[in-house]
Amino acid sequence: MAMGMDLDVIGRPGPAGQAMRMMDPGMDMYMPMANFWPVFVMWVVMMAAMMLPTLVPTLRSYEDLIANANGTRAGWLGVVAGYFVVWVGFAGLIAGAQIFLLHRGVLDMLGIPTSGWIAAGLLAVVGAYQFTWAKEVCHGVCHSPMMYFLGHWRTGALGGLRMGAGLGLYCCGCCWGFMALGFVGGTMSLLWMGLATLIMVFEKLPQVAHRVTKPVGIALLIGAGIVAAKTAGILG
Repeated sequence: MAMGMDLDVIGRPGPAGQAMRMMDPGMDMYMPMANFWPVFVMWVVMMAAMMLPTLVPTLRSYEDLIANANGTRAGWLGVVAGYFVVWVGFAGLIAGAQIFLLHRGVLDMLGIPTSGWIAAGLLAVVGAYQFTWAKEVCHGVCHSPMMYFLGHWRTGALGGLRMGAGLGLYCCGCCWGFMALGFVGGTMSLLWMGLATLIMVFEKLPQVAHRVTKPVGIALLIGAGIVAAKTAGILG
């Protein structure tokens, strides 16, 4: 399973990729991207690549608690495991959604919507989410994990697991939209998924975190309008 397979520098499928897009998932042959487990493994790998950079501030905060409070190395490992459980669970949900939409003709074999209206709608939903109370709360917790630790402190490996899972849920609540945007540019486009990862990292940087959320939302809404206009034939 080759992610980014036969894509040009801006993530568009080449000839082989175009042929793959046209394949019918109901054909009587084995196609990895039409089966749950290969897609699930792909999403687990992508989730790890996208979320690991955002986990760094959390682990640094827990390191401070090991040095200055009663944090332990077992608790640190528990936090990592808690995040991992949430990532795997979310990967399962989004992989299941991809297979469901593929077999109903909403997505093609590369994970790209078969209609520009679907892509425009997804961009609009994710853009609008950037301005919601839920985004603000999840972003605040994900951006400042130390406050979460102080308010939900549990000792030991099991305590770390519970805190890691809680923080992982907030992180998914903050970033689910950027992961779902893989369905706009194609889940096999390394460039597109890399851009989503870059946005998530910027949202965690202390210097700029609260300054980028709404501008990103505006950019996504503008993008939704452009895609909709192109789909309607207003723009060439």
